[in-house]
Amino acid sequence: MEETNREAVATAVQRVAGMLQRSDQLDKVEQYRRREARKKASVEARLKAAIQSQLDGVQTGLRQLHKALCDVKDIQNSLADVSKDWRQSINTIESLKDVKDAVVQHSQLASAVENLKNIFSVPEIVRETHDLIEQGELLQAHRKLMDLECSRDDLMYEQYRMDSKNVHDMNLIRSYFGQVQGLSEELSKQLWMVLQRAMVTVRRDPTMLVSVVRIIEREEKIDRKMLDRKKQTGFIPPGRPKCWKNRMNEVLESTVSARIESTQSETRESDKMWLVRLLEITRKYVLDDLTVVKNLMVQCFPPHYNTFQVFLDLYLKSVSARVQELAAEDLEANEIVSLLTWVLNTYKSVEMMAHPDLQPECDVKQLEPLLPEHVVDDLLGKYLKTFTSNITGWLRKALETDKKDWQKETEPEADQDGYYQTTLPAIVFQMFEQNLQVAAQINETFKEQVLRVCLKQMNSFLVRYREEAISYKEEHLKDRQHPQCYVQYMIAIINNCQTFKESINSLKRKYSQSAEATQNDATIDKLLNEVAREGCQFLLDEVFLDLEHHLNDLLTRKWLTGSHAVDTICVTVEDYFNDFAKIKKPNNQEMTSEAHRRVVVEYLKAIMQKRISFKNADERKDGADRMIKEADQFKFLFRKLSAGEDTDRLCDSIAAIAEVFKLTDPALLYLEVSTLVSKYPDIREEHIVALLAVRGDASREMRQMIIETLNQNKPSSSTVSQPIFRDITVPSNTMTAMTSMAVPKLLK
Repeated sequence: MEETNREAVATAVQRVAGMLQRSDQLDKVEQYRRREARKKASVEARLKAAIQSQLDGVQTGLRQLHKALCDVKDIQNSLADVSKDWRQSINTIESLKDVKDAVVQHSQLASAVENLKNIFSVPEIVRETHDLIEQGELLQAHRKLMDLECSRDDLMYEQYRMDSKNVHDMNLIRSYFGQVQGLSEELSKQLWMVLQRAMVTVRRDPTMLVSVVRIIEREEKIDRKMLDRKKQTGFIPPGRPKCWKNRMNEVLESTVSARIESTQSETRESDKMWLVRLLEITRKYVLDDLTVVKNLMVQCFPPHYNTFQVFLDLYLKSVSARVQELAAEDLEANEIVSLLTWVLNTYKSVEMMAHPDLQPECDVKQLEPLLPEHVVDDLLGKYLKTFTSNITGWLRKALETDKKDWQKETEPEADQDGYYQTTLPAIVFQMFEQNLQVAAQINETFKEQVLRVCLKQMNSFLVRYREEAISYKEEHLKDRQHPQCYVQYMIAIINNCQTFKESINSLKRKYSQSAEATQNDATIDKLLNEVAREGCQFLLDEVFLDLEHHLNDLLTRKWLTGSHAVDTICVTVEDYFNDFAKIKKPNNQEMTSEAHRRVVVEYLKAIMQKRISFKNADERKDGADRMIKEADQFKFLFRKLSAGEDTDRLCDSIAAIAEVFKLTDPALLYLEVSTLVSKYPDIREEHIVALLAVRGDASREMRQMIIETLNQNKPSSSTVSQPIFRDITVPSNTMTAMTSMAVPKLLK
């Protein structure tokens, strides 16, 4: 207490010191004093109120405790009185035991009297019930059965109440009513038979189905009543609960399952289309049965049965189980597609679950998938693997068949425009088209996957196609007489490449949602271009093999004296190009251009090989005139073959060289050569040297001066659009005579 006082005094001193820190605060001492006095009075008032409240609560508690004590004493007195009265009444209760036994016996006798008529007529009722069951009068039969069961159950219950351990009397009652259980089982068999044929029954006699449902509902009600009595008394009659509603659900489920399983009547060995038939029958059964349920059967069941949804769930469960069994079998590729198409598309289409006859009760958006996603993925993967293997074999077989056609002695067929072709592109893309159409029935993603597989296999196929075309050419070169229609079938091979391109683009437009080019696309395009280009090259090689002898006659003494080599060359080329006209664009145009180029290049090579050296001006003039004439022949030929396109520049190179030979004044030779070089900047030093050697009158000094001067004024050849001399080599023997001249190269 003293410590508290000291702390209070110290606190007060600190507070006063805080208030009177400045001299001007001394004037407010009285004001501070009054304020503190008010605070003190307020605190004291709150303390008094709190203490008073506590005192009032204690007083109230004491009063309640006192009242409770009084109540306890009253109860104690009452219990003493009850105990006294109970001890006095024990003897009285024991004297009423005979009354109790009489009451129980009276109750049993009353039950016996009440059921006496039924008890004596049990055998007769059993016979009547049996006859009613056989006659199909199920409701009446069930009414009599309920009467029999009620009599039996009441007697057994009274016996149980009197003496639950009296097994002998219980067995006696059970034995007397022994046939009742048999009647119940016989009736139940009839009920299950009607339910098993519910789809037929509801069409012919819906009242029969209604009777079955009413009987089951009655039994369910009795089951509930007996179970409630068991909770109270512990007694339940024999055969209860029957649970016929659960049994009804089991029968309906097994009936639906058997209905779905019975759809397979054929096997793969007897019919390749067995799965398609099975799925179609299943679709028809499900649609027809659910339509019957919706329109007829729902009316035969109470609303709380939710009949349509129950049957819908049963059918979908059975169909799903059946489909999963099929998915687990070793299905072929076409069977996998048929199954997946049915599961993923037909199932929720207007042909089945979205059919107008099932709406609006059947909401396809709420339906669970028939197959788990991983099973679908496994089937798709299996199909792609099988499809890849099959299509590899199909393509190989198609190519082998096409190769056999290449050996025929008859020309290949022509399309409507007259272009040679074989059946290979049609066969290949018919295979692709059929499989893509099938894949499109499943979904867009799978269709894209199949298209990628097709393009990938096409890539590998074209590699083999190219190899076979090369082998075809090499075999022909061993004996150019065989095969007889080599040129025509090589043209067909070239045309097939264009057909392949068009068909691939058509497939991509039709079956692909992506417009972006893939690596396969670029590779296929490259391979097709290579096969076509090489095919054109093979044909030109064939042409120039026939022209080889005539090309060797060019720029020789024989040629100068009147050879008809160029006439023969032109006739031969034109004859070949009558066949080459059956090559599709743009390959025919490119081939014409290449043939033109090769003819001119071979002509220029003949010049550069120095097969002749003009001896005098007359020979130079005759040779130059002949070259100009032959250049005009080539122009005329290739204008004709090119349908009037400008092809003069290549042939003009021959005329330009002829002008160099034709020049009579050697002093102007440099200008003429300069003109030639300006027109054809890809011409090289060795070419100029060869030309001067063929001319035959250029002195050593003149040749050296021309080369040096041209080297100093060398034109740029970087912008040459169509080089002619680039691939023309000059034989070393042509340059032998010039080795003494150390001249720099005109073009590096």
